[in-house]
Amino acid sequence: MRDIENLCMNCFSELTEGAVCTECGYDNDTPADTLYLAPKTILEGRYVIGAKQEHESDAVNYAGYDTQLDKQIIIREFYPKGMASRLEGSDAIHIRQRYTNEFNSYKTAFTDLWTTLEKMHKLSAVVPVYDVFEANETVYAIIEYIDSIPLREYLLRNEEGYILWDSARLMFMPVLTTIEALHSNGFIHGSITPDNLVLCRDGKVRLKPFCIQQAADATSELEFNSNDGYSALEQYDNSHKIGPETDIYAFAACIYRALVGSNPPSAPERESNDKLMIPNSIAESIPMHVIKAMGSALQVYPEKRIKDISEFRELLDAAPSVRAQGATVDAAKVKEENQRTLEEQLDYVAHQRELEKMGRKSRYAVIVLVVLIIAAIGAGIYLVKNTDLIVPKEETTTTQLQSFEVPNFSNNGYTQSDIENNGVWNQQFRFTFNGDYSTDVEKGIIFKQSIQPGEKVKEGTEIVLTVSQGIQTVEVPEVGGLSLEDATKKLEAAGLKVSSVEIYNDGTHTKDTVKANDGAAPAVGSTVAVGEEIILQVYGEVQTTTTTTTTEASSSISVN
Repeated sequence: MRDIENLCMNCFSELTEGAVCTECGYDNDTPADTLYLAPKTILEGRYVIGAKQEHESDAVNYAGYDTQLDKQIIIREFYPKGMASRLEGSDAIHIRQRYTNEFNSYKTAFTDLWTTLEKMHKLSAVVPVYDVFEANETVYAIIEYIDSIPLREYLLRNEEGYILWDSARLMFMPVLTTIEALHSNGFIHGSITPDNLVLCRDGKVRLKPFCIQQAADATSELEFNSNDGYSALEQYDNSHKIGPETDIYAFAACIYRALVGSNPPSAPERESNDKLMIPNSIAESIPMHVIKAMGSALQVYPEKRIKDISEFRELLDAAPSVRAQGATVDAAKVKEENQRTLEEQLDYVAHQRELEKMGRKSRYAVIVLVVLIIAAIGAGIYLVKNTDLIVPKEETTTTQLQSFEVPNFSNNGYTQSDIENNGVWNQQFRFTFNGDYSTDVEKGIIFKQSIQPGEKVKEGTEIVLTVSQGIQTVEVPEVGGLSLEDATKKLEAAGLKVSSVEIYNDGTHTKDTVKANDGAAPAVGSTVAVGEEIILQVYGEVQTTTTTTTTEASSSISVN
């Protein structure tokens, strides 16, 4: 085992000229952030924590060193943003009271994901994972360090900014097997981008360490990893569900970026203006079957998109069955199609195939059917105009108001739009909506109603429904340097609970004073729920040492 005291905490090379590493330029005297594990902390008796690299939605990555294998690694610590923190001097994760349930749920998801990836180390597009364990109230994954560059950087280094399909195919196709394996194990990547696909020295393209699926969903409590142009519509806050087609969309968007040289427009933008253009000069260099594959995979709505990796692979590969179907398209139309949007191209090809399948007899049958429909409509119009089947409005009679039983609007997860869009309920009742905070009910969900379920009321009766505004939040005020008493008053006035822990006082601080920097958890300035507990670090008694010195007196007797 090498002496870690003389290693760079960023690249783990030997330090030869002071604190600044001559290999990577990292200054090893950089002050450590107390929210993270201190450099040189050792986990499981073998893994050395190095410099913090990045804090993503669900976890933080550290540079690391495996003392047993004598090699550099990546250490990924489950540490969801906003849900947890660290108290000074402690390695353990401190979970914010409000997020205890979510933390445990996401922790399980993190463990399951990285344990599965550990078993999938033979797949070419997986960065090898060789240990997953619990410590410090959280979970760690040990990931092999591989020298690589992001696909986006590789493309930017290319003079044209894009590459041809022959080159892209060699890079992208092996990744599909890994994504397919993830899906078969119940995992959705949710964040495939040119930044998360990396090119390694061995020539393979791999998926860099990534977050759990919940981080790719705007509706979860985790920070949403939005990647405009690559995040599918269903990942934003809407009614569509995330599934395998979500990753297919992102992967197809990466292929688009590699072949076209620009990012696709964001999914919300495409929902209102779906124009995904390929310049003609570039389209001519892309095989038609690849254009059609991207068109099928980049459908804005997931319901219309390819949902299976094997089907997408077949389209990209132009397997014999696909080539036979594509051969029927008139070659003279190809150049024209290259100038169309991807969706127009896909619709055009589908239309041509449909016409080829339809015989003359079928087309005649369609024509006859259309004529009959038109005739029926005409007959209907004639009857309306020339008979008394439609009762004039002024001849209708007023009927007595009916009574209706009030449904349970407050315990079934209904939203305001659910009620407003229900035609039957709006004929029976008149609704008014107001909002109120709730610690138990998700924002946007109805949780109170002015008339109890089961009561019978007259038609048109007003029912007031209360919609949850979510948890009432407040920003943690600055209390550093205040006495514990004053800090408590200030925090309680903001609607927060207070507890404290005593920390060492070296004599330069007043007893019962809150630590000035990072003295509160959650931190000052962070947004927390009203009623949440804030832990203050407070200086205790000054530590003193009393030394008693005994002087032994001696007397001198003078003898005359």
